[in-house]
Amino acid sequence: MAFNDVREFIDKLEQEGELVRMTDEVDWNLEAGAILRASHEKRLPAPYFEKIKDYPSNYKMAGGILANHRRVAIAMDMDPDTPPSELQEEYLKRSRNPIKPVVVKSGPCKENIILGKDVDLTKFPAPIIHGGDGGRFFATFHLNISSEVQPDGTTWTNYGMHRGMMFDEKRLGVTADPPTHFGGMLTRCEERGETMKTAIAIGPEPTCLICSASPIPFGVSEVDVAGGLRRKPVELVKCETSDILVPATSEIVLEGEMRPHEREVDGPFGEFTGYGVAGQLPRPVMRVTAITHRNNPVFTYSNEGMPLADSHSIVSITKAAECLKALRNFGIDVKAVNVPPECALQLTIVSVKTTYANVATDIANIIWSVRASRSMYYLIVVDENVDPFDLPMVLHALSSKCHPGKGIFQIKKAPIISYTPYADSHERLHRSGARAYFDCTWPKDWPAEEVPIRTSLAETYPEDMQKKALDRWKKYGF
Repeated sequence: MAFNDVREFIDKLEQEGELVRMTDEVDWNLEAGAILRASHEKRLPAPYFEKIKDYPSNYKMAGGILANHRRVAIAMDMDPDTPPSELQEEYLKRSRNPIKPVVVKSGPCKENIILGKDVDLTKFPAPIIHGGDGGRFFATFHLNISSEVQPDGTTWTNYGMHRGMMFDEKRLGVTADPPTHFGGMLTRCEERGETMKTAIAIGPEPTCLICSASPIPFGVSEVDVAGGLRRKPVELVKCETSDILVPATSEIVLEGEMRPHEREVDGPFGEFTGYGVAGQLPRPVMRVTAITHRNNPVFTYSNEGMPLADSHSIVSITKAAECLKALRNFGIDVKAVNVPPECALQLTIVSVKTTYANVATDIANIIWSVRASRSMYYLIVVDENVDPFDLPMVLHALSSKCHPGKGIFQIKKAPIISYTPYADSHERLHRSGARAYFDCTWPKDWPAEEVPIRTSLAETYPEDMQKKALDRWKKYGF
């Protein structure tokens, strides 16, 4: 059953032991960030703060609500303990059956309407999240919403998740890199000398959040895919100061505009890579023209950094699923794909049946042609008997099957994102770096007798002896 809003989702997380309500007052200045970071690193439930310093008692904060695979499964109305490989398959299945949204006259997000001179972003508990951050970040777990008329006359509505730092009461930055769909829309508006209307939705229902951080193809509206994931259309309502449509049950909606070529420096900020490497960079400015919000608003936020955080858990499922689909479409006999959240979305592991020589090269070319892999700079290709979700098994394959002189391949010039940890300042500025893939498969031209056999329970004992050994352990309670 689809969640109508983020509040129903929060209640379900609490029922499943994935959220804890904290009744003591918490400070929006670093303390809320530190508690959420501890939650991520210690694998604790998501914190829900019921009392926030300097803010009314009816204002709440919720952090990390999609910060592990159990929470992603709950958002998709699946068993919380669904394995990642099954989450991938279900994501692909549902995304192939998108459901268009429905437009309604009004919704909970219209319970309070603030316009023009009364707009004040500081009325909401936007936190300073990390020590060293450049300011208060209003948008860290949200939807950036923009629309564009396509050549065929249809309207494409894009949902993205591009962080936003408050500059003052009415302006915030938007990290809209040109290669992103949102950044591309802004660039095209700027080329025409036009102002781009946009909106930010804080706290929509959870599948919209999943889709906003996922590699949905160009021209496809994420809200349609969200409808497919939740198996029910998303209800949308029109903004007060533009024709942008936003999820009707959002907790807080910022309406605004982005003027051509207007930039202001924001940052630093702790990134999903586990480092704060981007420093301060000029960012497009969103001028807020209206704020609408629910009574008793819940401010959702994320604390990116060392895994696991929200982006790691969401994108590890959706990026892997898109890579799996691309390999299947090419005809590769792929067994499984893992984008380990522990590696901050910078590594892909592919398990494959090596039906021909140098299949790892084809896999690398396919993987890096997928938009989903913009920040995935390392690829490990393993044989079909290596489970890519079993990281100790993958490390064993890497250290024992990848020839240091023949199995490591570098692509010395490749696009990167602006906050890539390994890149120097010049590379980050120009988004130019490198990639590498590791062929951890046995060479196809080796005679069968030369291929080493792993010394493991499954491969060096008869099936009846394996069963006997495991039965013996079961007898003793294991």
